[in-house]
Amino acid sequence: MSFVRPEVVDGIWRLREVIVTAVIAVVGLWMIWLGGWILVPVGLIVLGLGGSLVRHALARLRFEQAVGAPGIVELDEAQLGYLGPEVGGFISLNEAIELRMVTMHGRRLWRIKQADGQAMLVPIDAAGAGQLFDAFASLPGMDVSALAAAAGGGAAPAAGSADSSAQQIAVEGPQMHLIWRRAASAGLTAR
Repeated sequence: MSFVRPEVVDGIWRLREVIVTAVIAVVGLWMIWLGGWILVPVGLIVLGLGGSLVRHALARLRFEQAVGAPGIVELDEAQLGYLGPEVGGFISLNEAIELRMVTMHGRRLWRIKQADGQAMLVPIDAAGAGQLFDAFASLPGMDVSALAAAAGGGAAPAAGSADSSAQQIAVEGPQMHLIWRRAASAGLTAR
């Protein structure tokens, strides 16, 4: 017999990472409040760490979606796989050069493109898609707030992209918003 409603338990379980990281930040504040030559600097470090972890946990919370699309997302090290009923495939995140949010027929999809031109579409609400946050966040130069905003429903194009103009032309059909693009690396120079 439980004295707590199941919705409350589900909500607490969903917020568990935010709650734990907030407790870490509160411990830092408590150490600062106690004072002293050792506790104040250590408390500042713990508070900074806790604050950073809370920010990351909130971004991850915005990223997660209820499962509503067919298929399963698999992530093994840097190998991303999507196994859908009609389409799917595998792509290496180490070779990814672009990440876009595509809206097509009312469904939102991640579009990951490799250097060799291969691209893969992954529904944002497929089973296992929540684990993509850390994989995408580890891409070099990724703006985590733009990533979380895109997943949360906001069309937050990357700064400086062609999609970031104030006026966007309304078009019918697929809409694509650039989230991340790998910076061009300098090639080998000839003597």
